[in-house]
Amino acid sequence: FTIDEKVEILLSSDTPVGICKSIGLGLIGLGEAYDRLKPDIVLIMGDRFEAFAAASAALVLRIPIAHLYGGEATFGAMDEAIRHSITKMSHFHFTSTEKYRKRVIQLGENPERVFNVGAVGLDNIKRLKLLSKKALEKELNFKFNKHNLLVTFHPVTLENNTSKQQFRSLLNVLDTLKDTNIIFTYANADTHGRILNTMIEQYIDKRRHKSVAFSTMGQLKYLSTMQFVNAVVGNSSSAIVETPSFKIGTINIGDRQKGRIKPESVIDCQPKEGSIRKAFKEIYSKKFQENLKNVKSPFDRGVMASLKIKEIVKNISLDGVLKKEFYDICS
Repeated sequence: FTIDEKVEILLSSDTPVGICKSIGLGLIGLGEAYDRLKPDIVLIMGDRFEAFAAASAALVLRIPIAHLYGGEATFGAMDEAIRHSITKMSHFHFTSTEKYRKRVIQLGENPERVFNVGAVGLDNIKRLKLLSKKALEKELNFKFNKHNLLVTFHPVTLENNTSKQQFRSLLNVLDTLKDTNIIFTYANADTHGRILNTMIEQYIDKRRHKSVAFSTMGQLKYLSTMQFVNAVVGNSSSAIVETPSFKIGTINIGDRQKGRIKPESVIDCQPKEGSIRKAFKEIYSKKFQENLKNVKSPFDRGVMASLKIKEIVKNISLDGVLKKEFYDICS
């Protein structure tokens, strides 16, 4: 793809005020970009503050919005409110499960404009030729051990100053695991994300023989890594959506993903050392490992979600879509 516009919105600060300012910069920059590009429709994915700025600017400029993925629930993050806000600003909706489709309709959206297409994140697993272990080790400059973990931990944005303590509990447990190498991906740009990234760097600095970290791995290396790890650990949505396709387990820590539909390969635990240790014991158990062979992803509809979305967007009519009516399921 040719990138026609790049909009800089992130500041050096990740405080709540800094995030507010980033949203403001996003509104300014994206509004100007839309005015120059004059798109017929804006396709927005997700539920983060950057997506909120993108939707808000399109709404004011009277540009129809197609949104991926509304109807989901994550009670532990501000993404929950942002996601539903974008749904109400949008005119067409693509959801990853039928339950999420029904929830978007419950929010007052016309069923004729809500489509259950599955998760786009699974398309790359089907489409890409993933790297071999030898090629991946060379790309990552990392040697796999007897046991290996992929760790991603993001701030819990609806809690005050808990992320550092929660992540410390995880790091303490990781230090007790034998014959285990660890691949970290850095935290996102949410409030206090930089604190977690500093903790990762400090951890690795003393354990370079068994750990490595990346700010971004790219889809090919990230998905290739999932082939060769025993589990994905943390509180990332990808550990719930993509990981089941590789028949490996997930340890989901804390409340960030609370409310999201989860396959049986996901073990929920509290962000405390005892609970995390118990989760590791379960994930390595013979019974759990046997059950992984039969795990099915609730987000996989057996088709390429991106192709379904493309065909729908190509054929939808934009006539009169800006004047939305509330679809009342109570009437």
